[in-house]
Amino acid sequence: MSTALSTWFRIPFWQRVLGGFMLGAVVGWAVGPAAETWFQPLGTIYVTLIKMIATPLVFFAVINAVAALQGQKSIAALGGRTFAWFAATAALAVGVGLAVAHVVNPGLGVSGLQIAADYVPREVPTPVQVLLDVVPANPFRALAEGRILQVIFFAGLLGFALVRLGERTAALRALVGQASDAMIQVTRFVLEFTPFGTFGLIAALVGAYGFERLLPLGSFVVALYVACALHIVIVYGGLLLAHGLNPLKFFRGAAPGMQVAFVSSSSFASMPVALRAVTHNLGVDRDYAAFAVPLGASIKMDGCGAIYPALASIFIAQYFHLDLSLAQYVAILLASVLGSFGTAGVPGTAVVMATVVLSAAGLPLEGLGLLLAIDRVLDMMRTMTNVTGQMLVPVLVAREQGLLDTAVYDAASSNVGIEHAQDPREARAGE
Repeated sequence: MSTALSTWFRIPFWQRVLGGFMLGAVVGWAVGPAAETWFQPLGTIYVTLIKMIATPLVFFAVINAVAALQGQKSIAALGGRTFAWFAATAALAVGVGLAVAHVVNPGLGVSGLQIAADYVPREVPTPVQVLLDVVPANPFRALAEGRILQVIFFAGLLGFALVRLGERTAALRALVGQASDAMIQVTRFVLEFTPFGTFGLIAALVGAYGFERLLPLGSFVVALYVACALHIVIVYGGLLLAHGLNPLKFFRGAAPGMQVAFVSSSSFASMPVALRAVTHNLGVDRDYAAFAVPLGASIKMDGCGAIYPALASIFIAQYFHLDLSLAQYVAILLASVLGSFGTAGVPGTAVVMATVVLSAAGLPLEGLGLLLAIDRVLDMMRTMTNVTGQMLVPVLVAREQGLLDTAVYDAASSNVGIEHAQDPREARAGE
């Protein structure tokens, strides 16, 4: 038994996940609709496990990070650079989405689509309401319900309090650091279930979905996947090169987070593995990453908040035979970039963001109902793009601020599981 486990753990993590993905696709195709009944519980258990660890991981990591970053690097400066890169990459994502839409023309020649029966226009909260919702009325409720922005706010406040109290809270700071380390270890354990969860999620999706849903909107699916792939490879890769970093190393290290994002379709569920990949595989300072990655999981949505709304706008305009003016294109750009910050933490990001953008551009909201039937397939690629950007920005900022361990980055591990008892930096510190 131990030999079998040793052999299993020697297989790189990304290969185990890829194997689960491929096997799940084959089994789902062979079994058909019954696959959803048989294998969905396996995927559900996995996503639940990931969500179980996400909130306490962020809570202890942010408290520990604020206490550690104080006096080392200006938190305000790090936050400002992080937000700036969030906005810049979102603007580039909108440009990619619009360009691909005009090449593919997903709405031309399409007719007779039915608005989904369960489509209900989303109400978008006002910016003031979003700001008010960042402050938790009950921090324990925020922790229980996994409201990440509220958890970050409360944990940050606690971290500043511990710093202000100095040596009087030295024991509590040490305890928080130990709790953070314990949650990182629990994360390693849970992530070992990823190949099996991937198998269950993909088998259920392939078995239940069928290709008939994709055929009427095949060009839109192709456009979204191409736009997201171009954004990841060209835009993200170009930014890494501009910072003197090898893009292939980044994608190797980020692969676990990208894989989990694709199969789970959830930035929140992907956040623990993304955080682990950014620190363990790519060498970003753990304290800075503990702040940047959870924040990105709430507001950094290049796939859902930029590329998808841009494509949807062109699709709907073409489907309803509407000509977009220059002012409408500007509205799409501004709404996509600013809207992601203004809808932070709101469930159903893609639909909410698309609603914001279509409203700003004066396009019919009913058009979103035409795309609802294929939303699960779209969400896989959208989320992978989101999470890749959520890992990229901390790497860029860490590189600019001297918080990137280039030796770890260049080593580019792709494993995030329990086989690593120590991070490479921890091992070197003990030598």
